[in-house]
Amino acid sequence: MIFHVPHSSTNIPNEYLSLFFLDPQELQTELLLMTDHFTDELFLPSMTEHDSYIKFPVSRLLVDPERFPDDEQEEMSKVGMGAIYNRTNEGKPLKEDKSKRDELLKRYFHEHHRALTNQVRESLEFAGTALILDCHSFPQHPLPYELDQAPVRPQICIGVDEFHTPDRLTQSLTSLFSTEGLTVAINAPFRGSIVPMDYYQTEQQVQSLMIEVRRDIYMNESTGKKTRNFSEMQRLIQSATALLRDD
Repeated sequence: MIFHVPHSSTNIPNEYLSLFFLDPQELQTELLLMTDHFTDELFLPSMTEHDSYIKFPVSRLLVDPERFPDDEQEEMSKVGMGAIYNRTNEGKPLKEDKSKRDELLKRYFHEHHRALTNQVRESLEFAGTALILDCHSFPQHPLPYELDQAPVRPQICIGVDEFHTPDRLTQSLTSLFSTEGLTVAINAPFRGSIVPMDYYQTEQQVQSLMIEVRRDIYMNESTGKKTRNFSEMQRLIQSATALLRDD
């Protein structure tokens, strides 16, 4: 299994801070709202020696690896959130996005996707199949930029792709989380799961599934601190990944 953690970092290298229009407090607030806090820690205990782990090294506010690099192809670029964001979650100016665009894409975006593609290739060569687990979290209440503004959100969102996500995996996870008393939705409020473009819609042995955990069930969204439920959520993720292995 390949654990993919794209949005948990709050790191913005000093050399790029001058790109941002926000003052330090405003930037911290935006990071608090936009980061998938602790998703690395939530999912890492579920790994075995046979798994691989890819974590994006910088904040999505600098570069978002889960966007198309071409804004013409990326629907979120309409709200200033393509691969290189230029707007905050509220639609206010975030940063200057032109002068360093090519550098940022080369240094972070393309390097990350090269590593992910290599991990998938190695898994295919070794086992004949590859399963990507896309590890995310989301706020209890929709942020202004989000496409899905439904006020009531599930506690678990399972993101699937018709070509790359077997129905049995979706059904098994839905049953597991529901049995644990959590509300579950498929492709809502977020949809899909990452697949390297070399294999997208062409290689069904590359499977991918996204698990999004609503943040309020494991952390305080106002302070950014873990709650006592954090270890319980880790346990549930371990149960989920064990189920995926068995299937």
